[in-house]
Amino acid sequence: MRLLSVQHPKADTAGTFALAAHAAGVVYDQWCPGVGAPAPHDPAGYDGIVVLGGEQNVVDAPRLRYLQDEIALIAAALERRQPLLGVCLGAQLLVAAAGGEVVRVSDPEIGWYEVEALPEAAADPLFGALPERFSSYCWHSYGVELPEDATLLARSAVSIHGFRLGASAWGVQFHPEVTREILLDWFGSYRDDPDAVALGFDPQAAEAELGGRLESWEALGRTLFGAFTAVAAARVA
Repeated sequence: MRLLSVQHPKADTAGTFALAAHAAGVVYDQWCPGVGAPAPHDPAGYDGIVVLGGEQNVVDAPRLRYLQDEIALIAAALERRQPLLGVCLGAQLLVAAAGGEVVRVSDPEIGWYEVEALPEAAADPLFGALPERFSSYCWHSYGVELPEDATLLARSAVSIHGFRLGASAWGVQFHPEVTREILLDWFGSYRDDPDAVALGFDPQAAEAELGGRLESWEALGRTLFGAFTAVAAARVA
């Protein structure tokens, strides 16, 4: 099993996903095209692709060539029905590649927010493995408007948080990959995000809150990643 993880400048750590892949014996190649690195192998040759988040936004694509290239890479993966999972920015790039819209949400979600699965999630290969309702870690100011052929799977009070395109591509707006180390890094640089500043983000309070939440959140991330690798494994078989 070989997966390609597409990552972004200043957010080039795969966290729980990389740890889960290692534990399962899955090859998990990590690639950050935004720093000019070449792909480790032909993306088409992987059993699945994961596109993670970043502080960039799809609206930045006209000035960031690597985001344009990622949208083209995702569109090609959709065409060949290669399993793909997009997380936060990755989900937005997926929607852009599929002809949907990326829009600014009415209220940025930074912190823990309740996500509720919709009835269609019960039979879904990924969301069917998750609880019907869960508290998720989020950090985003943009969301998606899905193309007509997408299946909405989960949402919060503010935005779409889970969807499927066809039978092999998924997007999640929350961050199932984060570890304590990743979050502490985000907390330390929160002033780089004007929306976090405007919301009055308190890094000390955010760190204190991790103690009662992070263990179960990392477990959910491992479950989601395991469900995705099962889809990729079925394609190989």
